[in-house]
Amino acid sequence: MGNTHENTSGDRTAPVRFDTKIAVLLRDDLETWQRLNVTAFLVSGLGTVAPEVIGEPYEDADATAYLPMLRQPVLVFEGAKETLTAAHTKALSRSLEVAVFTSDLFGTGSDRDNRAAVRAVGRDALDLVSLAVYGPRNAVDKVLKGARMHP
Repeated sequence: MGNTHENTSGDRTAPVRFDTKIAVLLRDDLETWQRLNVTAFLVSGLGTVAPEVIGEPYEDADATAYLPMLRQPVLVFEGAKETLTAAHTKALSRSLEVAVFTSDLFGTGSDRDNRAAVRAVGRDALDLVSLAVYGPRNAVDKVLKGARMHP
């Protein structure tokens, strides 16, 4: 799966247009700290299943090395619980890469407990508070239908 359309105009300042999209959909009733925490958690695993989204390491003028980051923007949306449920169903039916965060995860304290909390609930009964989705831009756009950009 390609990440960008080549810029054939020769203009190195023109924005890169990605043919994939990384999006996070947050339930609209979350507290600010929850929105930030959940977004970070959800995108953290993306590079392990889609290594092409990770760019090169950074370095400052003093040759101090920094970690690589995602090569493309993460678009953040919000919606009602029903919007999340519909997006979850659509994303899975399109075989897109999906990460979920359920309300149960606010009460756990470790990665092991997080996985156990998700594993304990059937797909259609998950109390989703957020999800991240990655895939072809048009498919992700269809999954997010009904959601609005996060303010």
